[in-house]
This record gives sequence, structure tokens and C-alpha cells, in this order.
Amino acid sequence: MKRLLWWLLAGTKGGINRAHIIKALKERPYNANQLAELLNLDYKTVRHHLKVLQDNRIIVTQGEGYSTMYFLSRELEDNYATFEEIWQKVEKKGGVV
Repeated sequence: MKRLLWWLLAGTKGGINRAHIIKALKERPYNANQLAELLNLDYKTVRHHLKVLQDNRIIVTQGEGYSTMYFLSRELEDNYATFEEIWQKVEKKGGVV
């Protein structure tokens, strides 16, 4: 999980947006439109990052279509301290580690 989080947050251009999505989903579930509004990001950008996170089993979904809600996966919930540790290092460096 640690290597995967490093890659998702620091190894790719969209890591900062993915971290913001993860942090938002830690607080409560959202759909893609709600995340786009909350994070002031384009809807298509949010959908892209959600797909990356879902493909890597960082988030899971409930529902279908427009009403699909996103949640942190059990694996990420169990390793959230690792996410926070990595995010602090990435954030200090302005997204570049």
C-alpha cells in the first residue's frame, strides 16, 4: 500500500488532486459532481482521478450512474496513517518529492 500511495500522490502529475479527493472522502461520501464543486475542479478531471483511485482499490463505489457515491476502501481506511505520512511529505515539497 505504501508504494502505491507514493506513486499515486508523488509519482504522477495529478497526485495533489487525488490527495484532496481522498481527504474529502475521509470526512464523508460524495458523488463526482459534489467533489468537483467542493474542490473547485472540472467535473471531467474529478472523474478521471476517481477512476484512477478506483482502479487502484483506494476507493469503492455504491450506486450507479450520476448518483454513484464514492467511499474510501477498507484497505485505505486501515492504512490512512500511511496516507497522511506520505501526504505531509508531498505537501511540504509542493507536490514534488
